[in-house]
Amino acid sequence: MPYEMPEAKIFACSQSTYLAEKIAKTYGVKLGNVITSTYSDGEFQPSYEESIRGTRIFIIGSTHPGPKHLMEMLLMIDAAKRASARHITAVMPYFGWARQDRKDKPRVPIAAKLVAKMLEAAGATRIITMDLHADQIQGFFEKPVDHLFASTIFLPYLRSLNLDNLTIASPDMGGSKRAYAYSKALKSDVVICYKQRAKANVISHMELIGDVTGKNVVLVDDMVDTAGTLTKAADLMMERGALSVRAICTHPILSGNAYEKLENSKLEELIVTDSIPLKQESKKLRVLSCSDLFAEVMYNVHHNKSISNKFVM
Repeated sequence: MPYEMPEAKIFACSQSTYLAEKIAKTYGVKLGNVITSTYSDGEFQPSYEESIRGTRIFIIGSTHPGPKHLMEMLLMIDAAKRASARHITAVMPYFGWARQDRKDKPRVPIAAKLVAKMLEAAGATRIITMDLHADQIQGFFEKPVDHLFASTIFLPYLRSLNLDNLTIASPDMGGSKRAYAYSKALKSDVVICYKQRAKANVISHMELIGDVTGKNVVLVDDMVDTAGTLTKAADLMMERGALSVRAICTHPILSGNAYEKLENSKLEELIVTDSIPLKQESKKLRVLSCSDLFAEVMYNVHHNKSISNKFVM
């Protein structure tokens, strides 16, 4: 008898259940049943409560700050491997630990590569993620990596604003490539912020390269952590004559007093995805869901269809 490929199954790590439910609904399947047992000392054990033998499974879980999130993904992958799943795809809307993608000083780890090796050792056969902090992280894997661009979500929204004199801005030199890609798609000008850090999350100096006088500026970045860079850049641009400043950031980490900084800044709005759950609400935050993007890519991956249009700005 010819082998018939069963429909894929979708499961969620606890930190991304809210997003996985939306993805599963768009995909057209019911979210798989997983229970997690927790010991009194904090150790936990996920368990699949349905057969996954011979199937392709998608495990959805962002690995944002907190080692528990990464550990849960690893345990879910290992359990699936031992339950004889045919394909195990780790769907990581936000790939954590990605800022440590190189040695920027002696005697420090390359955490992004370590995470890649752990995912493969656990048994992941494919990775689907979105807007990596550094493109080269794909090369840390020996398994296929589908690196999606949130620009497919953000660009239609930016076009709907119909902003005159639109200018795309990068909050630092490292994000210039991303800013140029957006400016090319929107046929707009580009400006870049040059910043110097005293230490992690602390900016000692920022300067603007380019003219923003009379422009509606949109800052583009892959993540927003303390919001220090974005809010400082927005204030600087308004001082230099910008009409308005918005920001789009794929992953809303928003740690520390980021929400307070955001509320007190001159940013018109901060547009993010739901790759990470928000800690609180803010009138300046607009959330665009990435569930449709992931559902479509997961469906096409399972049915061996092209997903190349999701890699284009």
